[in-house]
Amino acid sequence: MSAPSTFAIDLPATLIARARAGDTNAFEQIYRHFERPLYTIALRLLSDREEAQDVLHDTMLRLFERIGSFRGESPFWAWLRRIAVNESLMRLRRRGTVSYSDEPPEPELGSDEQLLPPTATDHALLLRALDQLPATTRSVLWLYHVEGYTHDEIARAMQRSLSFSKSQLARGTRRLRALLQEPAHAACAEEERRHA
Repeated sequence: MSAPSTFAIDLPATLIARARAGDTNAFEQIYRHFERPLYTIALRLLSDREEAQDVLHDTMLRLFERIGSFRGESPFWAWLRRIAVNESLMRLRRRGTVSYSDEPPEPELGSDEQLLPPTATDHALLLRALDQLPATTRSVLWLYHVEGYTHDEIARAMQRSLSFSKSQLARGTRRLRALLQEPAHAACAEEERRHA
C-alpha cells in the first residue's frame, strides 16, 4: 500500500466556497496550503526547478479559472493534484520526453518486486537516482509509489495503455534498484551517514 499523498490536505468547505465566490484571500490560503506539494510533484515529474515553478503558477491559474467546475465528487486535493499532474505531463509531451512508441510489455513484477529496495529509505540518494531515470519512467514511478495512482489512472493521464504503465514501473523499478546498488551510490550513502 502506498503512503498517503502529500496532497491529502483537507480544506474546510467554507474556504472552498469562498474561493468559488471569488474571495482572493481564500485563494491565497489555498495557495499556501498547496504550494509545496504542487511544486514537489512538478519537480519530481519534470526534474527542472524553473519548469516546476511554472507548473505551480499554471496550476493555480487553472484553479482560479476552473474552481467553479469543482463539484466535490472527489476530495478537493485530488482534483487539484490532477490539474498539476496534467500540467506537468503536458510539458513533458511538449518536450518530447514522454515516449509514445509502442514497446513490448515486460512481465509484471511480483508484489515483492514492486517495493523499492531497502536503500531507498535514504531520501537524498533516492532522489538522485530518480533524476537519472528517463522522464517517462520517473513520472510513472512517482505517480505510482508516491502519489498512489493506479496503473489505470497513470495510463489515462499519460494517454497510454495499461501495459505501458506496468512495463514502465517494472523497468523503472529494476533500473532504480541497479542505480541504488552502484558503488557510487553506496559511497555517497556511507559519506552522508558519517556526516549525519
